[in-house]
Amino acid sequence: MKFTYKYIVLILVITIFSCKKDRVFTMEDIQLIPKPAELNLEKGSFEFDKNTKFVINNDEQIQASEILASKFKTVANWDLEAVKEAPSSNYIQFILNNNLEKEAYKLNVNNDVIKIEASNFSGFLYGVETIRQLLPAEIESDTTVDNITWEIPNITITDAPRFKWRGLMLDVSRHFFEKEYVLKTIDRLAYLKMNTLHLHLVDDQGWRIEIKKYPKLTEVGAWRVDQENKPWDGRYTPKLGEKATYGGFYTQEDIKEIVAYAKRRGINVVPEIEMPAHVTSAIAAYPEFSCLEKPVTVPSGGLWPITDIYCAGKDSTFEFLQDVLTEVMDLFPSKYIHVGGDEATKTNWKTCKDCQKRMKTEGLHDVEELQSYFIKRMERFISSKGRVLIGWDEILEGGLAPGATVMSWRGVKGGLEASEQGHDVVMSPGTHCYFDHYQGPMDTEPLAWGGFTPISKVYKFDPVVETMTEEQAKHVLGGQANVWAEHIPTTSQSEYMIFPRLTALSEVLWSPKKDRSWNEFTPRLKEMFKRYDFQGINYAKSAYTISTETQVNDTTNVISVSLKNEFSDSDIRYVLNNASLDNEAIPYKEPIELKETTTIKTSVFKDDKPIGRVFEKTFNYHKAVGKKVTYLSKYSNSYKGAGANNMTNIIRGSKNFHDGQWQAWIGNDMEVVIDLEIPTEISKVSVGSTDNQGPGIYYPTKVEVLLSNDGKNFKRAGVINRALKVNPNIELKDFIVNFKSQKATFVKVIAKSVKKTPNGGGAWLFVDEIVVE
Repeated sequence: MKFTYKYIVLILVITIFSCKKDRVFTMEDIQLIPKPAELNLEKGSFEFDKNTKFVINNDEQIQASEILASKFKTVANWDLEAVKEAPSSNYIQFILNNNLEKEAYKLNVNNDVIKIEASNFSGFLYGVETIRQLLPAEIESDTTVDNITWEIPNITITDAPRFKWRGLMLDVSRHFFEKEYVLKTIDRLAYLKMNTLHLHLVDDQGWRIEIKKYPKLTEVGAWRVDQENKPWDGRYTPKLGEKATYGGFYTQEDIKEIVAYAKRRGINVVPEIEMPAHVTSAIAAYPEFSCLEKPVTVPSGGLWPITDIYCAGKDSTFEFLQDVLTEVMDLFPSKYIHVGGDEATKTNWKTCKDCQKRMKTEGLHDVEELQSYFIKRMERFISSKGRVLIGWDEILEGGLAPGATVMSWRGVKGGLEASEQGHDVVMSPGTHCYFDHYQGPMDTEPLAWGGFTPISKVYKFDPVVETMTEEQAKHVLGGQANVWAEHIPTTSQSEYMIFPRLTALSEVLWSPKKDRSWNEFTPRLKEMFKRYDFQGINYAKSAYTISTETQVNDTTNVISVSLKNEFSDSDIRYVLNNASLDNEAIPYKEPIELKETTTIKTSVFKDDKPIGRVFEKTFNYHKAVGKKVTYLSKYSNSYKGAGANNMTNIIRGSKNFHDGQWQAWIGNDMEVVIDLEIPTEISKVSVGSTDNQGPGIYYPTKVEVLLSNDGKNFKRAGVINRALKVNPNIELKDFIVNFKSQKATFVKVIAKSVKKTPNGGGAWLFVDEIVVE
């Protein structure tokens, strides 16, 4: 009996060991982002343990191996050894293969050995990052993980990027982010096989890099008066001498640390030193480099137009910029030096005696050619240092510098034009690559800089435009996401805006176009969310958020409501009115038709339970629905809403004032009359409005309701007044006028506008619906 028991135990141990090596992985188990160019799954697996070795030949291979070794140290407390001679099995070997292109790699995994082939450090690094994503998501934990097998499938991957430039721009000027966040961002870029970090170090609102020859650039230019409690475009111009407490900058030692850290992650850091505009922070420190030479303060928020720019007529301006760029180039080994070049309002150049003299001397016809002269002169200096000037597509205006590269942000036109002229381009159109835009319904998202760029739209981006010739396409270096930070005050919110959209962009810029599809990408994206959870990234879950598309039949007033989110396989369910979403939910199959006041509650379901944000919206069939509206003051042609039926069509506007449901008046009051057709008992009128002070949209200061039975003689029924208040948020509000119940056929509603913004511009008044009850 004893012998039989031992025999059974031995058989079980052998069986378990054999099963481990025969574990069957499927393609569904492989959730790599970006998707490799070629991948073949084979039978079996490789299991890591405390005796696994790294077989390396040089310091770069050691650096690459440390990414994985440090992960195992954290989750398993293993000190995996690096050796020069390969043991018999259980090792990862780094093999130099000079036949592979830069950044390309080959990965071969079998039961006993993992081999990574590459021709340079980046290739080895990307091979390691692929192994990291093949491991269980728990490898990203920052604490020890028990009871898990660290196993990856036997697989062969041959991989290389589609584009050379795979970038992210961080705007650290509008809001300053500490060095530690920049280092974290570098890690996350490498994880997704991105290779470029563009640091926007200079703008009107802050100078963020120490320049030893010009200390006032950081002593003065790095600090502004703290008005963070006000809307970006609603902040006053600080007085000279007013105490400036918000800001910060990177010392040259900080920059050296960032650059060195980035190099160990295969990331090139591209500095941007703006010129000739977006430099009020520099002019505040050294006004002698402007045309007017008048003292100015660092703006606390939005600034438009940008007229305090560098003087293009003074040689001292160019000496200053050459000194600055010399120190910058000593710190950044990047081949590319970004000089901005965008949004320069050249008002002062037109009257400046130095600029006019320069134009005459150089035979320049207008200030656009003067900007071209400015950029060409800086390009010659940068080229003399063995570097390449890159700038926003405005540097095309007036003629492009011979060796310049263009970053196309105003759509793709600049990239098309530059590539046609034989210049390299980086595509970064605002339509697909501006991550300061909203990524979900505005009503559910933190404040952002207009626009709507959900992750599915990012995934549709292609740096090569269909109309490009084959020769033009060769000049497309790649693409880049830009995270402008006017409305991003914290690193947590910065993460929210970057992730998961950067995940989509990484695949667009790395993987072959023919092998990609949104529906195939989304399961891998959902798996990536688990890894982001372990990494502690505050990524947006906006792709799950349910939104509605609403249509109204103007004849029957029947509303058709469609429900959707970005995942086509989502299990969306809903209930009407007071039904319970937990146990009475109806699977959504087709648009919901409404004929009376109804509340829709809906959510994404998983395992028959609602998950995430619950969407709720009421469609109010009030007494004025479908009734004729006469406009005594006409709305702006820029915001017509749904036209004549807008005020009584039930459909409400959202925080996105471009959604087509708003009518607006600029510098003028709203005054309308609604014809109820027959005497109707009413006691309440509500006016829906929005407050979005950044672009100059303000709530009404007064709402007045007047009633009539003949349409000629009106009597006031009620009025509410509201004082103007500074508000940094975007809000929706119904202004409700209650009064004694009475019969009326005609309802006149007057909403008083602010008329002028605090800065003197015309103020907008937006209204989406007038509800009569």
